[in-house]
Amino acid sequence: MKFFNKLRRDEQGATAIEYGLIAALIAVAAISAMGLVGDGVTSSFMKAEKELNKEAANP
Repeated sequence: MKFFNKLRRDEQGATAIEYGLIAALIAVAAISAMGLVGDGVTSSFMKAEKELNKEAANP
């Protein structure tokens, strides 16, 4: 019974779980941000390609 009482009062596991949740939230935010930036970069390159093709077609 002493073991379970000691285990119940031990907060080291809770701290590890909190750090894990923080890391997961940071990962989700980073993935979201990279997705948005990636879409913007893709759009910019497509626009540049369109302009280059237009200039190449009309020398």
